[in-house]
Amino acid sequence: MKGILFLLLFALLASGSVSANDTKIGFVNTDRIFRESQLAIRAQKKLEREFSNREQEIQKQIKQARDLQTFIEKEGLTLSEAERSKRERDLANLNRDIQRAQREFREDLNQRKNEEFAAVHERARKAIMELAEKEKFDLILENVVYASGRVDITDRVIKTLDR
Repeated sequence: MKGILFLLLFALLASGSVSANDTKIGFVNTDRIFRESQLAIRAQKKLEREFSNREQEIQKQIKQARDLQTFIEKEGLTLSEAERSKRERDLANLNRDIQRAQREFREDLNQRKNEEFAAVHERARKAIMELAEKEKFDLILENVVYASGRVDITDRVIKTLDR
């Protein structure tokens, strides 16, 4: 897709229908928008609040498993065979529950993160379009390998987005 855009831009410039002096090009670093805009920061904090209880619960389970492992290692020789087997089964079940909870946590967090940042991306697109129309840009690119500071309009997009 980027190659096609580059070829199209090159063809336009080469054909003479658009001269390089008349073309206004901008660049937007969407990674910076997702890191620095107030909208993205609020989305990240919202996710942290939403998932903090589940994360704390998983950390409690991990501590329980460590404590049980330590108990088995220290007291294992003094326990009866039946008691030791029961504790080892409890530890195995706890570890399985932890793995399942962590997997579900990651899946749910990723889904919610995608939802929240899709909304940020949509608002950013609208801010870019607003800026492009207001300042009469001919072309605005996202996430290219290199762009000089002259064409980088990320700060202006962030300011527009934060309004």
